[in-house]
Amino acid sequence: MDAVTRLLADLVAIPSVNPMGRLLSGPEFLEGGMSDYLCDWFDRLGVRYIRRTIAPGRDNILAYYEAPNSHKTILFDAHQDTVPVEGMTIDPFRPEVREGRLYGRGACDIKGGMAAMLIAFERLVKERPAGSASVVMACTVDEEFTHIGSSDLANYEHGASLAIVAEPTRLDLVDRHKGAVRWKIRTKGVACHSSTPHLGKNAIYRMGEVLGHLSSYAQSLGKERVDPVLGPATLSVGRIEGGQSVNVVPDWCHVEIDRRVIPGEDLAECQARVYRYLNEKLGDIPDIEFLPPWVRMPALSPERGGSDTWREGVVDAIAHATGRTPSVIGVPYGTDAGPLSERGLPCFVLGPGDIAQAHTKDEWIELDQLRTAVEAYFEIAKLVG
Repeated sequence: MDAVTRLLADLVAIPSVNPMGRLLSGPEFLEGGMSDYLCDWFDRLGVRYIRRTIAPGRDNILAYYEAPNSHKTILFDAHQDTVPVEGMTIDPFRPEVREGRLYGRGACDIKGGMAAMLIAFERLVKERPAGSASVVMACTVDEEFTHIGSSDLANYEHGASLAIVAEPTRLDLVDRHKGAVRWKIRTKGVACHSSTPHLGKNAIYRMGEVLGHLSSYAQSLGKERVDPVLGPATLSVGRIEGGQSVNVVPDWCHVEIDRRVIPGEDLAECQARVYRYLNEKLGDIPDIEFLPPWVRMPALSPERGGSDTWREGVVDAIAHATGRTPSVIGVPYGTDAGPLSERGLPCFVLGPGDIAQAHTKDEWIELDQLRTAVEAYFEIAKLVG
């Protein structure tokens, strides 16, 4: 194996599963093992780094390459966590190389991008190319659920004037993406024996009314303001849970809402508008509760972060590395670039792999693209600096 493939195999073999809010524990969950490996890797490289605790068992790692005579600093960002592994048809933590691909959980999202960034960072440290930018290599936690790692990084004095965030873009350049607000809606009822349901109030039936109106509201979003690149905002109900047992009339039910946000929308107003809509359709709703959002992911746009001034240089660097001019695109998913850009940091999203392979039952990444990504990240630091 070449260096980046060996490194990716090491990263995939270390479980770093995000429990996604579930009360799960064990060696495969959270990013502790991954953080330990990264600290050892930076130790061997001989660079300065910090390990910054964000939550129990969850540490952001920031390593520093200080280029000679550089007046610019670029932030490289890649997250340490992966989605869960239930339903996978391959061994998630046993990396396998076949037919030009490496298989395993996180290979595409985003340990491939992390490996490429790390090898590019290593080259900068060892070669110290003249005129390059300094680089802060950030390995963040909890990207897949609540983004606490990138939110902390956004408020940290990292000193960067541009961020490159690793996500699977097939090495096209993303300068805009949707954000997200996620919260629970809970209906409250009165429990009683299921043989006398008229003595209680069924919270699941009440949620059925709510769901019908949420479906109508979701359809109406597509007719409102539309981003010319990203399209309309969306709303989806992703989970439902309620009741104690089948022989008890349920006194509670909740659903989880995923509201995708387009640039220019106010995150708080997204939830408030849904509340007002339900109140209009259902009348007074004291039995319907909106819980505080656990995700507030800002959208990314060139206007907010000011990335336009960097675009030409970054595009030229990618073209120099890959032999083709990348498309500049928008994507419907969110990334660490959301919180970073909200603080005024110009951000692009760039990485090897195809988003269609992320989170899949047989996740993989093309190794040729992985190797090319090393060159792209290296050239960005060298030419944009």
